[in-house]
Amino acid sequence: MQRKFAGIGAIVMLVAVALGAFGAHILEPQIGEKAIGTYETGVHYHMIHGIAMILAAFAAGLGLDQKRLLWANRLFLTGIILFSGSLYLLAVTGWKWFGPITPLGGVSFIVGWLMFALALLKKEK
Repeated sequence: MQRKFAGIGAIVMLVAVALGAFGAHILEPQIGEKAIGTYETGVHYHMIHGIAMILAAFAAGLGLDQKRLLWANRLFLTGIILFSGSLYLLAVTGWKWFGPITPLGGVSFIVGWLMFALALLKKEK
């Protein structure tokens, strides 16, 4: 399962780089400076958590707590979709109702990092 998440993490990073380039080279002149800042925040968190997914998958290969690492990866992916996705849509559409979705993604990131930390800190039997 973790190998699958390492692959998903790599695809998530591919998408993050593509979206970052799209934002910088095509989107910025269309949506303006303020909106591109929102968009860039989405890309930033997207990239960090794509890398986190790959790290969590590799940590699972070290024999650490598989269950918590699996949940960390699920939560990182959920956070990318909710947090970064809502920021992308907010920046591009200007629809403010995407704003309340963003904190749900932030909570997913926080709980994902908690699961990752607990997996790393769990005492071996």
